Amino acid sequence: MTGHHRVLQLLRERPDLAELAAYPFNFDIARDEHVEAVRLASGAGLAAVAGTDTGGTFFVCAGGAVLYAGSEGEAGLIADCVDEALEVLIGLPGWHDYTGLDPDADDTTLAAAAADTEDDLREYYGPGLDADRSALLAALGLREIPQPQLIRRLHQALLRTEPDFLLLNAQEGCVYTLLDRLPRPPLWQTVLEPGQADLALLRTDRTRWSEVAGDPSRRVTALRAAQYDRREADLPFLRVLLQHEAQYGATEELRLAAVLVGRHGRDQDHQLLRSLREVSVDAHGLLGGFPDTAAELSSWAAAFDESGYGVDPADEPELTWAELARRQGRTELARTALLRLLDDAGPRDGALLASLAGALARLGDFTQAARARHLHASLQDDPADRGAALVDLASVQRRAGDVDAAWCSLRQAVAVLDGPTPPPPPPTDQLALGFNLPEPQRSTFTWRALGLGLRATEEHFRIVQEATKVGLPAVARASLAAGTALLLALPRPAAALHQLARETTAMLGASCAPDHLTKGG
Repeated sequence: MTGHHRVLQLLRERPDLAELAAYPFNFDIARDEHVEAVRLASGAGLAAVAGTDTGGTFFVCAGGAVLYAGSEGEAGLIADCVDEALEVLIGLPGWHDYTGLDPDADDTTLAAAAADTEDDLREYYGPGLDADRSALLAALGLREIPQPQLIRRLHQALLRTEPDFLLLNAQEGCVYTLLDRLPRPPLWQTVLEPGQADLALLRTDRTRWSEVAGDPSRRVTALRAAQYDRREADLPFLRVLLQHEAQYGATEELRLAAVLVGRHGRDQDHQLLRSLREVSVDAHGLLGGFPDTAAELSSWAAAFDESGYGVDPADEPELTWAELARRQGRTELARTALLRLLDDAGPRDGALLASLAGALARLGDFTQAARARHLHASLQDDPADRGAALVDLASVQRRAGDVDAAWCSLRQAVAVLDGPTPPPPPPTDQLALGFNLPEPQRSTFTWRALGLGLRATEEHFRIVQEATKVGLPAVARASLAAGTALLLALPRPAAALHQLARETTAMLGASCAPDHLTKGG
């Protein structure tokens, strides 16, 4: 029997011990339902095991750690297991009062704070507090630990709440606030620290250049560290980092590496950057305005540098560090930062919400990406902007598994984009797919001719596929019919889109397809 099962089972079997744990130590196993449905942002499991007389709840998380959630939307980790949690709760019945104490306070100060709280408690409970505490701890097989030590242990647990034990409202996805007011390092410091160590390594050991450059997360973090600690002698290994990052694609760190190298204005670097710029259209655009001569290279780099790269990491937006955390593989750290930003976003943060939606999607959290995109779409006044945002919303809702919502958003997108005018006519070769559709009404509205038209059309077929998988035939049929009509109205549909349409129709099956898709052609 595991430790937390042993103690909890003992409390369930001994009503006298359960009553004492409930009062005065406020761990009531009869109050094992929280005021609202909650979940961990990481997706790990948790189970309510007890509560307090103020509506708070104690949860045992996967792995055994104990999380406390208050009734007002605050939460914090209080111990690594139930045994340690009860040692804290019984040893510190006023533990809430200690979450804001100075973590560097000495034992005398901490003991005095505990004594003050317990003096107040004794006015209500009586003089038997110490005796009942000792008796309960002994009956449960737990240790009686000095209170200053318990306060320090509580602080250590609270500081581990984020990122792995971030609690969310299950319905809305909003984040619980931290239970404590303990100081924490800023996100940039946490994310940049390994890069600073690698930067020092690159400067002292040439044999480690390939090792750092070949690791995507170490490479980009070292580049960020070099941004804030620039030295002339760094140029040789910066070239190595640049060439490796170019293989990863047109990233923000590729531009940063190009700027750091280009600031030196060397002929060989002008040739190197020109060759990298010609690798792809994306890289060409990323390094826009590239000079024709090496003499202009340093000025070009300086212009990028001054407009896009600061000298103090504290001045960078949190999104920068969240993205870097993602590339480091620190998913929960990135998610925590993004969700805090999302909760704080307001009506003037349309651009931020769009960025958050993209960042959360890259993280694989499509449910939260949909939340961000929904808010972003609601702020768009221009029909084209709102329609585009709704298409994006449908995509992330589909990937989150909410096919009904995705179909609703996609239909709304088309309605917004079309406005009061009917859709444009199909091309003259409307039987190219073998579909015999009636000719739609004519229109001069041209959004279908843009990339948005391709995206919206593709999304229709993607929804058909997901709806078929999850058993929503009505949604599948409706989305297939609408998607096919859009496809036939596209002036320049890609061959891949025609192929997707055929594959989707085959996947849906003739028995479920609309009549006009199963007749001649």
